[in-house]
Amino acid sequence: MSTPSTASLYERLGGVYAIAAVVDAFIDRIMVNPKLNANPLVDEAHHRVPKAGFKYLVTEMVCMATGGPQRYTGKSMADSHRHLKITPAEWDVFAQDFKAVLDQFKVPEREQQELFELVGTTRGDIVMEEAPSARKAG
Repeated sequence: MSTPSTASLYERLGGVYAIAAVVDAFIDRIMVNPKLNANPLVDEAHHRVPKAGFKYLVTEMVCMATGGPQRYTGKSMADSHRHLKITPAEWDVFAQDFKAVLDQFKVPEREQQELFELVGTTRGDIVMEEAPSARKAG
């Protein structure tokens, strides 16, 4: 058993069941967010993939990234997001939804900060830094 000071982020978050509950609420929230679905490519993806499978893969990923025993079996972040042409503004909306769900589940600030650091490492694979006008032309 780990002590609180040596416990992994996975352990401090409560393990797979607690992480799955947060992912469940988060995916439900982002799948219907009108600001995210204003991007027609995101909207199409949100309606193409079954929510249950999406939630499963995100749970795997979060568990693995936070030190749990699970192994992520999905596509790379670049392969699963490159075609969606996600803008920095859309990333910010995603982050706001993530923060709201973490607050809803009363995730402590230290753990929230660590989660945002982990999520931040994926930004370069997910966000297109081009101007919105370039996105429409492409």
